[in-house]
Amino acid sequence: MDLEQKQAELIEHFVGQASKNKGSSLASVIIDATSHPSLFAFSEILAVPNIAELQGTEHSMYMDLLRLFAHGTWSDYKSNAGCLPSLALDQILKLKQLTLLTLAESSKVLPYDQLMQELDVTNVRELEDFLINECMYAGIVRGKLDQLQRCFEVQFAAGRDPRPEQLGSMIQTLSNWLATSDNLLLSIQEKIKWADTMSELDKKHRKEVEDKVEEVKKSLTHKADVDFRGHEEIYSEPGGVMDFEDRVRPKRRRHPLP
Repeated sequence: MDLEQKQAELIEHFVGQASKNKGSSLASVIIDATSHPSLFAFSEILAVPNIAELQGTEHSMYMDLLRLFAHGTWSDYKSNAGCLPSLALDQILKLKQLTLLTLAESSKVLPYDQLMQELDVTNVRELEDFLINECMYAGIVRGKLDQLQRCFEVQFAAGRDPRPEQLGSMIQTLSNWLATSDNLLLSIQEKIKWADTMSELDKKHRKEVEDKVEEVKKSLTHKADVDFRGHEEIYSEPGGVMDFEDRVRPKRRRHPLP
């Protein structure tokens, strides 16, 4: 099962759970979702009405936690740890994986020093183990570890939930793409119309040429037929050829016998 299909199934499962639970039971659903090793998208769960009802209650920090996993990073958690529930090891790992995906959105070459700082990793060996075992094997990123240049070259990274402040630019980008697509479609349609017109002109021209060729053929056939009949009439007149030969052949004189 590929990553996207598994994500879709897990999202559907947790959305269903969040829709059926409230209060402390809903907090447990959020903990399970943020701990699951194969779930990396949370905006659909965050949009469930029951989640919004946690606001202002004793469990509101779990809504903030879910929002952090949808849009935030490990650094964001450290900055707000006093307002959020403590994280289990699975949740810490998940948040660090999500942090890598966020960094990969802005750059495809990630220096080791930056990664160690953002992920709270103390040495290169630990960082490379994390990248290989927890990220590449999980299928959320693909890339190359460049030990010489001390960087991770990202070839693919799974997308995260869009942050609210990103929506405006995403809508603008999609609108521009739609306008470009419309212009391209119009250009293609015009080219198709031009090609159809040229095709019709070509067919018309070919038909005219073929008609002229047939005309010439008929004319030549008619002329050849007339010429042939003329020769037939000459040779079919009685004595016609002989009379001609008699006129041109000189007459022999007869000498008297001795």
